[in-house]
Amino acid sequence: MSDSTLHTSSNRLPFRAALPFWLSLFMIPLVLSAAVIGGVWVVVPILATWGVFATLDAALGLDTDNLDPQTKESALYWHRMITLIWAPLQFAMIFGLIWYVPRADHLGPLEIYFVTIGMGVLSGSVGIVYAHELMHQRNKLERWLGDLLMTMALYGHFRSEHLLVHHRYVGTPRDPVTARYNESFWRFYPRVLKGCLRSSFRAERDMLARKGLPWWHQSNPFWRYWGLQTAFLLLAFLISGWLGVLIFVLQALAAIFQLELVNYVEHYGLTRKYLGDGKYEHVKPRHSWNASHKASNWFLINLQRHSDHHYKPDRRFPLLQTHDETEAPQLPYGYPVMTFFALFPRKWRAMMNPRVKAWRERYYPEITDWSAYNKARQGM
Repeated sequence: MSDSTLHTSSNRLPFRAALPFWLSLFMIPLVLSAAVIGGVWVVVPILATWGVFATLDAALGLDTDNLDPQTKESALYWHRMITLIWAPLQFAMIFGLIWYVPRADHLGPLEIYFVTIGMGVLSGSVGIVYAHELMHQRNKLERWLGDLLMTMALYGHFRSEHLLVHHRYVGTPRDPVTARYNESFWRFYPRVLKGCLRSSFRAERDMLARKGLPWWHQSNPFWRYWGLQTAFLLLAFLISGWLGVLIFVLQALAAIFQLELVNYVEHYGLTRKYLGDGKYEHVKPRHSWNASHKASNWFLINLQRHSDHHYKPDRRFPLLQTHDETEAPQLPYGYPVMTFFALFPRKWRAMMNPRVKAWRERYYPEITDWSAYNKARQGM
């Protein structure tokens, strides 16, 4: 872990300490202006979201400073606030545009398509990332806000999958989100869409069964997911008819696509050692790719410090620690660049397979046959 640990007291950190994480707010007027201006401007939000932060990463480099992980929650007021206000802002943006876009005579079909994708880029790259932070918290308000953001992407079951399956089984065959060695994103994507829905429902069903309850019991959060998603679809229809529904669904699909691109990058080829008797080693920082790139971590509220997130999943995002190459494998670029390369399997494998092999040699020299791990069959 970095030697540069910043010590803080329980006093509230000043707003300027959290200010870089508020940069996401600038994306909302970009998306709105794309709808108002039209023309070539409709692609600006899409290019700006990843292109600007990739450029800033190259200019600003790495951030290896860590806040003291013992910092009290009361000191993180301004860090938490950006995640708390985002759900109503995103709701207003999505449904405001669902009302505006079909009534905008200056927008043709192609422009409507790109404005909608821009909405999805924002609800995916910001909304789902913030939802991920919120769903890890214990209080009901934050979990509800997380559910609202996920169901605006028609992906409510992600909370159940992420908390009950992914964190428990990451790096093992039971986790559909761990991308396998040599698996292209285009094979991973349909597999993870199907696997996550199935595994999340099974996890909730089994948890209810242990309490002697049927899956259809009212405490099953899937009723909440389905109810909110139905309500959002109905609202889109009431505002702008079937075109409103189409816009809402398309932005949700764009958000889901972004989420799973990131999921693909986060654990590609990294597996936990099988210990026998159905058991695996404990999760360590080495089981997630780490990226310390400054600007993209501002935008993604430290999501790229993923090694520490899995090691200590109860830490709020400002307190996530960055791990160096002695403790965790390092991505060569931040997520904006890595997700772009993930779309091209040859380039991706040329970049990442040698890194996975080096990781294996470094941490598991005793394993000589990786064939079962490559096919996600270790211990099965």
